[in-house]
Formats: sequence, C-alpha cells, structure tokens
Amino acid sequence: MSFESLLKEATNLARGNISKGAIESNEFVTPYTLDAEMKVESLFGACINKDITKEQLNLKSRKEAELYSHHIEGQVYDLNNRIINLLMDLIKFKEDLLSNVLDCKLATFIYPEMLDHLLQEAKFYMELLLDLQDRETSKKEILEKQIFWNHIMEEHSLFIRGYLDPSEKELIKKANEFAELFEKLLKETKEADKKDVKKVTEKNLKATEDLKKFKEEGTKGLLKCEIKGILNPLLADHVLREANRYIRLLKEYLKKDKK
Repeated sequence: MSFESLLKEATNLARGNISKGAIESNEFVTPYTLDAEMKVESLFGACINKDITKEQLNLKSRKEAELYSHHIEGQVYDLNNRIINLLMDLIKFKEDLLSNVLDCKLATFIYPEMLDHLLQEAKFYMELLLDLQDRETSKKEILEKQIFWNHIMEEHSLFIRGYLDPSEKELIKKANEFAELFEKLLKETKEADKKDVKKVTEKNLKATEDLKKFKEEGTKGLLKCEIKGILNPLLADHVLREANRYIRLLKEYLKKDKK
C-alpha cells in the first residue's frame, strides 16, 4: 500500500514532465496491464488501484521546448527520499524472506531464485535512486547495465518455462531457447571490451525484441485463457514491461553512438 501511494504520487508528477519516448516504450503500462489487473483481482481477490494504471495510460509527454516547473525538482527529490527509506525496509524484508526459505523455515510457491531476482531488482533500483539524488546519471557503464538486464531476461525465460503446464511443450521449448540465448549473450557481454560495445548492444537488442514478442503473445494468451500454466497474466505483463524498458535503454545507447 505504501508503494502504491508513492506510485500514484510519481504518476501525478509525471504528467507533462516525461518524454514521449518513455511513454511510447510501454515500460510503465502496456495495452494489457489493465485487463491483467482486473483478471488477477477477480481470481485472487487482490485489491489493485486500477485508477493509477488508467492515469498512466493517459499520460502526456513534455514538449522539448517546454521548461520544467521550478517546483518539480524539489518535489522529485522529496519523493525519491521517501522511496529510498521505504525501499531500504523492502530490501531487508526480501533478504529475510529469502534467508528463511533457503533455511527451510518458510514455505512458498515462489522459486528461491525468483526471490533473489526480486531482491537484485530492488538493489538495482536503489542504485538508480541514489544516483538521481546525487544529480548524476547512472554510474554504471552501458555494458554493466546490459549484464544486469541480460541476466534478468535469462531468468524471466526460466521462470516462464517453470510456470507453464507440462503439456505446453512448444512454449516450454521456446522459453528454454530464450534462456540459453541470454545465457550466451550474458557471457559475451561480460567478456566484451569497449570496441565491442556497439556490436554487443545490437545483438542484445535483437534478442530482447524477439523475447518481447514471445512475452507479449504469452500475455495475450493467458488473458484469453489459451495457455495452460500457473503464470498469472499480471506477472506476464510485468516481465513484458521490463523487456520494453531494456529495449528503450539499448535503443537510446545506439542512437547516441551514431552522433
């Protein structure tokens, strides 16, 4: 509930203050997010503030010539501080949760690897927020970012494979192929040096765009009840949004590299 409140505040501040590219990337919401929220709310009884999603679907971008309000910087700085404080508690909660699962003190239907995945994402988010508060762009080099995201894409593929019904043999095979592809790309990215960045980035972009299509078809299939498994459509939409985010990051780098 605390993060939902902060998300609502961030969404309000985003109106007219974010780029057209960010909105069009579908990394905040996709055409399927609202339907997925409604489906999960109906099936699991979860209370989701769908008004936030509706607001994000209607976000307007900032025209490049327009100046930011002089109040916006202070508002964002204050918001980030409150997110950081809450995120510290969430990271500790996730660490305790993972520790208890690994020590067989807690039963869960979430893979331990997924719990660690969620923990690493929270820590990555913390790094981004701390950089923002220091008025700096990310301290991570582009290859470091791609190492992180390739690992995330690999694990997404593995989780999807594991949540599919055993009868979905073709989808399982496809998910496995993506996991193997991103395992290979992760190794290549780790071994790359600066002269290889453009080539590696292009390969990672092509693979992520292909994985995005697979995730998108999966999300649509789950919403239409055409795919059997224990993967809920909101989680499917979530990993789709993360692929969209990675694609924008890769495209932005390649665009800058041309200049």
